[in-house]
Amino acid sequence: MHKTHNSGNLNFIVYPLYIVLVMWIVFWAEVRLGYGFNNYGIMPGDLSGLRGIFLGPFLHGSLKHLFNNSVPMLVLTSALLYFYPKYAFRILIFGALLTGLGTWVIGRPAYHIGASGVVYMLAAYLLFQGLFSKNVQLISISLIVVFFYGSLIWYLFPIDPQISWEGHSSGFIVGIILAVLNYKNLPKAHKKYDWEKDDYEPSKDVFMQHFDSKGNFHPTEHWYNIKPSGTNHTGENNQRVEYYYYEMRNSIKKNSVDEQSRKE
Repeated sequence: MHKTHNSGNLNFIVYPLYIVLVMWIVFWAEVRLGYGFNNYGIMPGDLSGLRGIFLGPFLHGSLKHLFNNSVPMLVLTSALLYFYPKYAFRILIFGALLTGLGTWVIGRPAYHIGASGVVYMLAAYLLFQGLFSKNVQLISISLIVVFFYGSLIWYLFPIDPQISWEGHSSGFIVGIILAVLNYKNLPKAHKKYDWEKDDYEPSKDVFMQHFDSKGNFHPTEHWYNIKPSGTNHTGENNQRVEYYYYEMRNSIKKNSVDEQSRKE
């Protein structure tokens, strides 16, 4: 069975905490020194503004701005590391860089700061990668992302001049592109039961042979006497019995005989 995560490894919590901690240390340094680092953000169209691709995600204009990015950054990065450990760092690093580059290309001539572009990239990646995977666990993560962060969709558009919708849009598009490119590397969903497999034929399943064309169940002596093998859904050699009808039938007969004896 191909596992998509390692529940015994706490790195999926530790690394996101480090990232968020750096964001808070940078903001603390700004307050402590009384000096703003906003001019180290992304300045679209300016070569010197390219440094913001690397530094911008760690810069925030206010405590509210920092807090609003810290929580989803922590949650989404943890989810990425937990469910996609093999490709998580590659997605995070390349996703952040491409998001910053996209913002530099399409953004307004102003300093763009904050980790929100990366947050949108992570949200889009987790959403679409889960949908592409056809894996129940990963699809559930997609639904959770939609439930908690679905309202982020409104900030992909220029509804507030104080918000970098260009960074949000760039991150969201990059997340979708990475999900598409990484689609072939997804772990295949584990098919535990025979009826889940592509080559499954109901006509050869011993259990299904007990149903007629109208769906009515007709147990036979063969059905009552076979014991389950416990190896898989249909058991060894495609023989599946879980109900122990044989023992139950004998027990019922025995109880009936005992009751009749008492009456006599």
